This record gives sequence, structure tokens and C-alpha cells, in this order.
Amino acid sequence: MSTVLAIETSCDETSVAIVHDRQVLANIVSSQIAIHQQYGGVVPEVASRQHVETVNGAIAQAFEQAHIHGADLDWTNIDGIAATCAPGLVGALLVGLTAGKTLAMLHQKPFLGVHHLEGHIYAAYLSEPDLHPPFLCLLVSGGHTSLIFVKDCGTYEILGQTRDDAAGEAFDKVARLLNLGYPGGPVIDRLAQMGNPRAFPLPEGQVSLPEGGYHRYDSSFSGLKTAVLRLTQKLQQLDPQLPTVDIAASFQETVAKALTKRAIACALDYGLTTIVVGGGVAANSALRQHLQTAAISHNLRVLFPPLQFCTDNAAMIACAAAEHLNQGHRSAMTLGAQSRMAISDVMQLYSIT
Repeated sequence: MSTVLAIETSCDETSVAIVHDRQVLANIVSSQIAIHQQYGGVVPEVASRQHVETVNGAIAQAFEQAHIHGADLDWTNIDGIAATCAPGLVGALLVGLTAGKTLAMLHQKPFLGVHHLEGHIYAAYLSEPDLHPPFLCLLVSGGHTSLIFVKDCGTYEILGQTRDDAAGEAFDKVARLLNLGYPGGPVIDRLAQMGNPRAFPLPEGQVSLPEGGYHRYDSSFSGLKTAVLRLTQKLQQLDPQLPTVDIAASFQETVAKALTKRAIACALDYGLTTIVVGGGVAANSALRQHLQTAAISHNLRVLFPPLQFCTDNAAMIACAAAEHLNQGHRSAMTLGAQSRMAISDVMQLYSIT
């Protein structure tokens, strides 16, 4: 079993974690939300500079936290160094990647570049150490909405994906329409608790097939976002004071039902009895409720990571890296940052020793 220090800087969180196999010894997350809120979204150059300022301190804090939790660690106890290398903001990725490679060379440790989405899959392993493939992963975040057949470590097949906006992106855009600020997911979820989810029927968005009918697994949220825009424009003609809580609840309910329907259909069609949910939208209360209820009725198991591991964090990156390290996988020091990379291409990041 390997002990890995990992660095995650793919977007706007600077995170450093130390994980022993699937046990979290330390997980430091420095969020930049307050910095980017004034811009209404993440500014890549600002994010990169903030990572540079924060990463060294986060590494030191990770060792301090591990000691507080009773782990007598120094660099001799670390078996490998990992960093997120794809996908993400290239400038931000380069900060963590450079720091990780430098530490690996300085302390003569194996280096592993980790795919960010594989990290989100492995977030569930942190609370379910006995979890093993095969299973279906519903990965829902600000940049991705995918149904992934997890066959083994490094072996993935994309069965469904969004054709336009990701689910998390749709939350942010609708929050902007309702003047709720950034990020949109948490505030919409909070307001939806006070609203009527059936107040306004909204279209879930379906992807047409050339031969007729609709794709069972692919998602589309652009039309839903447009429907919310038209709804707000219509309501404002009657009353400038929008029923924000009801709009939020109706929107969230539509997204949760759409994702649930596709995940359940995909799991049943492929004979998979476990659905693992990862990504920031995995924290959404309506998605958790709908998917868990539907899973019970179909005799399926559904696993959500603890809330702290839904959003970007280095513990999930370290967990994925530890699994690869245990299987003899290593990354070259020439490995670069990539803004885009399909999760089905994960093994391109490694050589086998």
C-alpha cells in the first residue's frame, strides 16, 4: 500500500493531500471563490498567480495536518508524488505539475500525473475503501457531465455525456440570470429548499437520434437554461419581484430528474449494480434524494462521496495516484499539462515498470 502526496491546481482551488492507499492523512484546500466572485467566474490568469502564492504553504500545512492526525511522516515515508495534469486551465495545471515534478526530483520519488476526472471517480473510494470495479460513475461538475463505465483502474468507457452545457455550468448560468452570484450550485440548492419544485414545468432537454427517438444517456442543458431565461422575462413583465425560490426549486428538480433517469437507465442496460457519483454537483441535495430513491426501487446501490470530496481536492488525486503506483505505473518527467483529455485516454499518462 502506497503513501502519496498529491497536488491539485486544475482550476480555482489549491489543494495538497497525503493519502495512504485509501486513507486520508491530510487534505488542505485553499479556495479562491472570494477572489473570483467579483468577476462572476474564474479568471485563468488570476487563478494561476494565486496557485503560485499558495502551493508551498499548502504543502507545509499538509505535513502539519498529517502529524496532528497521528501520522509520523517525513519525505522518507512518501512513496510517490502526484499532480493533476489534465484537463483544466493550462496555466493553473502547470503550477501544480511543476511543484510536483520538482518535489519528485528533489526527494527522488516516482512521479504520477493524474487525470482530474479519474480523481473524481476515486473520491468515492475515500469513504468506501472496499469499492471495486466494475461500476457506473455519474460525473457531474462545472465542466463535465458524463456517464462512465469504470472497468478497472485506468480503463474507462464514456457511455453518455452532455452535448452542450455541463450540469454545474447550467447552475452557474441560471444563478447569474437570477442575480444570485457565483458559484451558482450552492446558492440555488439552498434557495430550492424553500421553494416549490413543481411551480414551473421546465424542459429537461433531450438529445435526438438520427434514426428517431432520443439518446438514453446523453444530456443537454442549454435549452433548459434558455427556458429559465424566457420564464424570468415573462414573469418580470407581470411583477419585477421574481419568485426566485420557486424558479430555483423548479430548475434544480428538472436537472436532478434528468440526471437520475439517465444514470438509472445506463446502469440497468449495462447490468451494473453500483452507481458512483462524483464532481461538485454530487453535493446537490435534490440529486442525492432522487438518485437514492430511484436506486432503491431498482435494487441498485448508489454511492456519493462525503461533501468535502465532491468539489476539487487533492485527496481524490492522491487516491487515484496510489492505485496507479500500486500497479507499477509511473509518469515521465516530460509530461505536460493538457487543457483537454478524454478519460478513456488515461493510460497515455503512464509507463509500466
